[in-house]
Formats: sequence, C-alpha cells, structure tokens
Amino acid sequence: MSIDFARARETMVEQQVRPWDVLDVRVLDTLAQVPREAYVPEALRALAYADTELPIGHGETMLKPVLEGRALQALGVQAHESVLEIGTGSGYMAACLARLGREVVSIERHPDLAEAARARLAAQGVGNASVQAADAFAWAPGRTFDVICVTGAVATVPARFVEWLAAGGRMFVVHGRSPAMEAALVHPGVNGLRIESLFETDLPYLAGAEPTPVFTL
Repeated sequence: MSIDFARARETMVEQQVRPWDVLDVRVLDTLAQVPREAYVPEALRALAYADTELPIGHGETMLKPVLEGRALQALGVQAHESVLEIGTGSGYMAACLARLGREVVSIERHPDLAEAARARLAAQGVGNASVQAADAFAWAPGRTFDVICVTGAVATVPARFVEWLAAGGRMFVVHGRSPAMEAALVHPGVNGLRIESLFETDLPYLAGAEPTPVFTL
C-alpha cells in the first residue's frame, strides 16, 4: 500500500503542530513543504508523520513533529541569519532551519549519522546546510551564530554554547532534570543570560551534558 505523504504532511501540520500553538506562517509552511519521510530510516517511513519520537540509531531519536514546530517558532529564524544546530540526527531539522535561514552548520557526534544526514540533505537539494562529525564539547567553531538550536537536553546550559551566540542571538535548549525539563529560549546580554521559559518536556540528554549523579544513602 502506497502512502500519500503529502496528505500525511498536511495532517501532521493541521492536527498535531498547529493545535500546539504553532501559528507562525513561515514555520507552518516549512513543515508543510519539507518531506519528513526523506529523512526517516527506510523501515520507519510509514511513521514519518506520527506523533512520536523515531529511532535513528545509536540510541538517538528524531524529535516529535510538535517539538520541532515549537522550537522553530521560538527561534524565529530570519532569512539573513546563520544557524548552528547541535545534534544533527536525521538531518530533518537542519533542512527546516535551512529553509528559514541563510546558512546552517550542523554537528553530529556519530560519523555515520552525520554522513547519512549529509547525503539526505544533498539528495533534497539543500545547499545551504553543512554537517560536520564533531562532539559539541570538544569542537570549536571559530565563529559565532545568530541562532543555535540544541536538539538534546542538557542538565545546565553550557557556557561554551552561549559563547557561540552573536550579539542579539538566541538559543533554543531543553534543560533540567528528567522528567521535569524546561524548553527555553536563551538570550545573552550585558547583564548576563536571560532565560525565557517556553514549555515543559522531557528529552534524552546530549552526550556529555547529563546531570551529575546524586548519591543518596
């Protein structure tokens, strides 16, 4: 049985994403145009538009569509802006960010996932997104970005990530301790960080960003 992915995409936008208060027209248009099925492992394509995380290997998962939509809306990426994505995964989020912004640099610590995402982006003709195989806690971009999107959770917001933000930039990140984590938009400023709370969620931690174990007697 063949699947009408265009119809599934439309249903995802109208029945999952929009009801979760994602109302930004550019974001909705992006989610309606980028073929999510092209970034899903072949065996899971039938679930490309399901309201669930999808496994992509190494214990990693694709975010739920509603979370992707909320992150994109919160970031408000503009056409002239540069974007850093920490945690490429399947490459789908990079494709969405690339449609909204000027350029995307995405890093992925698993070389095979990075290579697969690079191939998917190329196959879809996404020319303004590059993928690097790198660990975010050992990598140095040598530049700053207008927008940073972190696709895994962190116990606390890493200072190194904040340093990669340009003046007036912002970062989407999920922080805290599972299961009560907070999605937030981080704005650096002369008076320190301003953390804008968005919603509660629960995500797997980025490798190296887990909370310090608490020992109890």
